[in-house]
Amino acid sequence: MSHTPYTVVGGGAIGGTLAHALARAGHPVTLIDSDADHVAAIRENGLALDGADGRALVPVAAHTPEEYEGPPLERVLLAVKAQATDPAMRWIAPRLAPDGYVVSVQNGFNEGLIAEHIGPHRTVAAFVNIFADVTGPGVVRDGGPGAFVIGEPGGGPVSERVTALVADLQAWGPARAHDNIEGFLWAKAAFGAMLSATALADAPMADLIDRHRPTMYALAREVFRAADSLGIHAESFDAFDAEAFHPDAGPETRDAACDALTAWLRTQPKDRSGIWRDLAVRRRPVEVTTHYTTVFETADAAGQTTPVLRAVVAGLRELESDPAGMSESRLDALDRRVAAGGLPDAPALTEEQSRAVRDWLAGHTDALVADLAAYTGLESPSDDPAALDRCLDWLRGWLDDSLGAPASEERLSRPESGDVLIRRYAATGPGADTAAPVLLLCHYDTVWPLGTLEGWPFHRDGDRVTGPGVFDMKAGLVQAVWSLRALAALELPRPAVTFLLNGDEETGSLHSREAIVAEAGVSRATLVFEASAEGAVKTNRKGVGIFRLVVDGSEAHAGLDPKAGASAVSELAHQILRLEELQDHDAGTTLNVGVVQGGTRGNVTAGRATAELDVRVATTAERARITEALAATAPYDPRTRVTLEGGWNRPVFTRTPEVAHLYRLAHACARPLGHDLREISVGGASDGNFVQDAGVPVLDGLGAVGAGAHARSEHVTVSGMVERAALAAGLLAAFATG
Repeated sequence: MSHTPYTVVGGGAIGGTLAHALARAGHPVTLIDSDADHVAAIRENGLALDGADGRALVPVAAHTPEEYEGPPLERVLLAVKAQATDPAMRWIAPRLAPDGYVVSVQNGFNEGLIAEHIGPHRTVAAFVNIFADVTGPGVVRDGGPGAFVIGEPGGGPVSERVTALVADLQAWGPARAHDNIEGFLWAKAAFGAMLSATALADAPMADLIDRHRPTMYALAREVFRAADSLGIHAESFDAFDAEAFHPDAGPETRDAACDALTAWLRTQPKDRSGIWRDLAVRRRPVEVTTHYTTVFETADAAGQTTPVLRAVVAGLRELESDPAGMSESRLDALDRRVAAGGLPDAPALTEEQSRAVRDWLAGHTDALVADLAAYTGLESPSDDPAALDRCLDWLRGWLDDSLGAPASEERLSRPESGDVLIRRYAATGPGADTAAPVLLLCHYDTVWPLGTLEGWPFHRDGDRVTGPGVFDMKAGLVQAVWSLRALAALELPRPAVTFLLNGDEETGSLHSREAIVAEAGVSRATLVFEASAEGAVKTNRKGVGIFRLVVDGSEAHAGLDPKAGASAVSELAHQILRLEELQDHDAGTTLNVGVVQGGTRGNVTAGRATAELDVRVATTAERARITEALAATAPYDPRTRVTLEGGWNRPVFTRTPEVAHLYRLAHACARPLGHDLREISVGGASDGNFVQDAGVPVLDGLGAVGAGAHARSEHVTVSGMVERAALAAGLLAAFATG
């Protein structure tokens, strides 16, 4: 009896399990894996599978990709992480036999990318739910029975090749064919989103799903709504009842399905997800951030919001750099966000109430301007901690005078910059005790050095106010405070709000980013009171990278021995020309070399030179391209050494459906005030970039109307302050009742 040979690319949990089963059944199996220790152990001892009956070893040919020199590949089971699909296919494609094909036994939706390399006719889709794990080099722990379904990409009749595959793969267990493979992949995406969320904490999956049902149900709901937009019917598998977790199911049906699911999970030998293991044990990036891209793109195209799933992915991305941050409090915060409901759909104030708010603010114009004058009189340059402390002390007293004592306050010490002040104020009106707060984000530092006021004091000339920092962004905070004062004076409801004031935004928020993301994570939405762009709110901001290119050469006398040295300045000139070629203005990518330094004297070959780089990108794809290009930096002159320092300071702020929803709400709130509120995409970044990247709905640019940020022409309009405070009041009132 002949047995079909198989090549398994990726010898981890799934690939190792299937390779072991096929080899045990007599199929010639070649395993390709980039982990040299894993490969070496398999060569020496065989591939080991630890199960309920002990350890079973089978001989398997194992190679790293670089070592393989065998025949063309026929049946390939691709089992690498989703983020490794492209490089794996670049290796497979030139080695694949003309009649060979690749089966994606991966998490996520990878068939499209595979087909780009080898064509759809050589691509096979599969759904795999195997709870296995790699416990050491050459050793896979059996996760027990699971689900394994194979079909043609995009659905369709079961083909002969699928039937043959199923027959062979039943050596593992209950593999079967199906004509709706997409339904299984989307159902697994919903179940996988729940498992992904459990990796935010260090506890058994079943317990976390059981204790945090609001978050789990919301995750499944977001994924299934995206699937519905494609007309895909989700298929149930194992103990996951897809119909019961669908948005159309009733609460009793959903709870019963969750009971059954968690009971089944408690019978599995593996009580934590592979995502948890990647973070806590292997300390490596997780694939979730890659394979949920399809869900996000599908939801975006349908105009659907996915705030809970985005928050989970953002949390996992954060844990990649600090897995010690795992905590069930992250799931508690998501439960609170889900309980608070979605974003309000429409303004809460009537047109009459909106105009009453504006008229009340207009009647207090002088007091509003007086507050801005006093605030501007407290200079707060980013690089002067003492001045920042004085300003923040004043702000605390002013907030007490304006809004009364907060429900709670935290002042987070930041000796190298300004402290972070977090003040929480209770809601008034319906839902006051249950709704998550709205975060009001402001910074109190400015770019202006101490002493600027002496030559450029605060000044009002009719409707125009000038002074250092009035536009960026002291007027924004004044407007936010007065919006709350107006609601209180007119006895209109307001939501719970949290003010977060940081003192290092102008220098990159290096010391406040963590606090901003943490506070945003427990908030329903974030309103950023950065200055407007000619009255427009900002719904798209570029990501920012701040880098420093350092070139080390060797010094020599430029006249007596011109060939002896290696000029760092000449090398830097070559590097600058290469860097400029990376720009793509059509894609929104700019790279500016702003400061160049090098050499010591005109007659000395320069031993060192540096260049300060500012990079702006409009998409995550462009960020990845630039990152790869910068990582590949190499010297033109081999006698020099080139070092790249710095990194990405702010992620891309994308106009997600959540951002678009908030803009539409703000536009509706502005209409009774006589304004057709515009939105705009800008090249500058703000702290809103961090918030949006964390999966929290955010609207930026709600601050002053004016111009001249970072310039002596900086100014705001008083009428603009009144109108924007009224707009903010309308937005906040919508959150109080929506």
